[in-house]
Amino acid sequence: MECTYLVAAALNLCKAPESYDSYSFDLPDKFKLQAQDELREEDDIRENALKQFREWIAKHPLIKKCRTDAPFLLRFLRTKKFSIPAATEMLEKYLSIRQIYPNWFHKLDVNDPELEAIIDTGYLFALPERDEKGRKIVFSNAGKYDTSRFTAAQLIRVHSMVCEALLDEEESQIAGYVHVIDDSDLSMGFLGIWSFTDIKNLAHCVQNSLPMRQKENHFVNLPSFANKLSDFILSVLSDKLKNRVFVHKSMEELKAKVNPKYLPKEYGGTVPMDECIAQFKAVLKSKREQLVALDEMQIEISKNSAFWANTTDADIAAGVIGSFRKLEVD
Repeated sequence: MECTYLVAAALNLCKAPESYDSYSFDLPDKFKLQAQDELREEDDIRENALKQFREWIAKHPLIKKCRTDAPFLLRFLRTKKFSIPAATEMLEKYLSIRQIYPNWFHKLDVNDPELEAIIDTGYLFALPERDEKGRKIVFSNAGKYDTSRFTAAQLIRVHSMVCEALLDEEESQIAGYVHVIDDSDLSMGFLGIWSFTDIKNLAHCVQNSLPMRQKENHFVNLPSFANKLSDFILSVLSDKLKNRVFVHKSMEELKAKVNPKYLPKEYGGTVPMDECIAQFKAVLKSKREQLVALDEMQIEISKNSAFWANTTDADIAAGVIGSFRKLEVD
């Protein structure tokens, strides 16, 4: 079998390599206990799950190229609490939506002048310190997004790039993520760049295909003109995600839910926002080659490309997923 080795990116995209790198759990005890309590993760369960997952990928006739390293596969296993059927289904969806919506999920290159400019504005970045529960906090300032210059597709690509840069962090795979969105300066132009079809498809992608434990999403100072859009977005989310969305009328309300010491200095923390942005941009730069190399992953969906282009993620599940649902791993 022909395999793709991306040396510079330290990625092996061979679906059935001759051998796999060994894995050891090296996180502090608090994460080990949390993984046991919340994810049912034990050493033997994890080892067996990785073995089964890799065998399943190797036998999958539609998957052509895919990462099989432990940090990548554990994204899915931990998100799905080590249910092999659920994790494999999510991987199929993840690979499929990356190809169906390449303008959203490909070319996640921080050296792209437009994407780099968006990061530099402070629109979206991860904060340097985890919260008291060990969760990674992702901060967004919606008013910083220049809708006269950037498109909705570029916005989604920035979110995809930021997520991919974080998803291999095992602490976050276990403890999860908190998103804080400051909508104080949100403009009507921000709403104008979206179509309802894009919002619906994106919502399906996020909740069904993204291996990310989203624990809390905090929106603060959302202007009244955005209420109808926010209601529509909530209507297409699962009940589980709806219950993790919090809308705050003021910064004081936000700070009652999120300890301000973990936020940028301008919001009550200790690290200035410019420094937070610079630190996270350095992370993106360090992972650039790995993120760009993800475009080489491949699942076969070309036979129905016209059909897939006009379907939602739910339809993908009935197509690509259904064609391989009955595969058994020895």
